[in-house]
Amino acid sequence: MTTSAAPSPFTETTGPARHAAFAELAATGPVQKVVLFTGVPVWVVTGYAEARELLAHPSLVKAGGGPHMDAMPADLNAAINTHLLSTNPPDHTRLRRLVTAAFTHRRVEAMAPRIQEITDALLDEMAAAGAGGRPVDLVEAFGFPLPITVITELLGIPPGDRAEFRRWSQIVVNGDVHPAEVYIDAARSVVDYLRELLADKRAAPADDLLSALIAVHTDGDRLSEDELTSMVFLLLVAGHETTVNLIVSGTHALLRHPDQLTLLRAEPERMPAAVEELLRYDGPVQVAIPAVAAAPIEVGGVTIPAGDVVLPALLAANRDPARFDEADRLDITRPASSHLAFGHGLHHCLGAPLARLEGRIALGTLLARFPGLRLADPDTEPARDPGLLVNGLVALPVVLG
Repeated sequence: MTTSAAPSPFTETTGPARHAAFAELAATGPVQKVVLFTGVPVWVVTGYAEARELLAHPSLVKAGGGPHMDAMPADLNAAINTHLLSTNPPDHTRLRRLVTAAFTHRRVEAMAPRIQEITDALLDEMAAAGAGGRPVDLVEAFGFPLPITVITELLGIPPGDRAEFRRWSQIVVNGDVHPAEVYIDAARSVVDYLRELLADKRAAPADDLLSALIAVHTDGDRLSEDELTSMVFLLLVAGHETTVNLIVSGTHALLRHPDQLTLLRAEPERMPAAVEELLRYDGPVQVAIPAVAAAPIEVGGVTIPAGDVVLPALLAANRDPARFDEADRLDITRPASSHLAFGHGLHHCLGAPLARLEGRIALGTLLARFPGLRLADPDTEPARDPGLLVNGLVALPVVLG
């Protein structure tokens, strides 16, 4: 098969152009070999059935590493990439067992009252900032501060350090679009900070997830220092960047579909189903973490050779018309769709319950608090962040009404 350099959804940042580029790619077949904007040839999998199959395929394995590996010091790579999304069984099985023992559903559900409290306080600040019809950026005022506050409180990170974490994580999560030295400097800053924080938690444990991760053990097994920094690194970056995108992109989708917004306001009990449809319609992640074919894989009518890099395109798979009726239409009454926004198989997102909980509380409270909420400039499509992994809006100016 001929390798193509286009289309490139990952560098499309204007309005609906990213979804259009994925659709153009999918029209040529569910599995296509393309050249990324980084110059790396990969197999992009846009079909739902094919992506789901590959996400659970035993011959598709994580190769470890990430952006700028040729320049990455070995010690730093170990400190940020020894986590669930970069490992395979049996290492993955061991890590997931240990982390799940600390990051329990009970711990997540216990966060609900605090998430509501944070949400209410942020919306109070939004109301003041948006008084008199002044536009407010939903990303800055609500979408970012809610998840970063939740995940840092859950882990036990001091409030004064959150702004710095945002700067670092925005670089790390889109590492491919930054120069190697910028990415490595941000990653090193996170690791150095986390090592100091781990030392503090060992000296004075608290009732937080970081202390629980330090203390957890199974049959004498514990997380190593590199595993601890990598897991916290993953939780901080993935645990807030994706939820920011769920809240902001979800609000944008509803404001662009007033019939669905009206229905949800009239029947707020539909919120759990609405969150699932918003995840399907414009999910927070473009592709799963890159993986490598350990052996030739037959899928979608092609053979992926051993050693080739594979990208299951979650954003495209969730709009596959072979799987979803009227896939490009937002429909909060859609039956349970088994979307792939959180992945599938061994690497299904561990933080999915927390993201869903935050999404339900944030969107439900936002819509109830501001019944006149509208886009500040409905004639302009908001820009998206460029990059390989995440799918989010740079800003979303709104008027509270």
